[in-house]
Amino acid sequence: VYFFGAGHVAQPTVHLAAMTGFRTEILDDRQSFANPERFPEADRIRVLADYGDATAAIAADATSFIVIFTRGHRHDLTVLEQALRTEAAYVGMIGSTRKRDAIFKTLLSKGFTQADIARVHSPIGLDIGAETPEEIGISIVAELIQRRAQLRSQRRAQLRSHRRAQLRSHRRAQLRA
Repeated sequence: VYFFGAGHVAQPTVHLAAMTGFRTEILDDRQSFANPERFPEADRIRVLADYGDATAAIAADATSFIVIFTRGHRHDLTVLEQALRTEAAYVGMIGSTRKRDAIFKTLLSKGFTQADIARVHSPIGLDIGAETPEEIGISIVAELIQRRAQLRSQRRAQLRSHRRAQLRSHRRAQLRA
């Protein structure tokens, strides 16, 4: 999971993500926030010069998760634009529905499609009525776990389908022989 932002919600979220088996990477533009003292369980911590080219620092693919909770709407928008250009399996952004709607409107005006926007989980996390940073972290990690389980289930179904196709092909070859 690539966590963009190392603020007060990031700390419990990264801790819980690491506890539940996710590989965690923190990216922030503030050394005073993105450091091992605040994130001892993080697999990697990167201090960015700025968020302008944030996803260039990562290798996001179809198995990657991206969580966006920077210190401001402008930075969230900057990172979200870049995240939507990746193949990440999960893209989530913290914030109110009002903030989300404003950011989505901006993305549409910049040429992003409704399909692009549909990829974004925002407000991020399962709706459990979370209020504190720790509760918000639990709701976010619960959603990450849910998405991971969905992906595992999809992969298993694809493997079963592939195996059945191979078996049918093998049987047909035997019948022809």
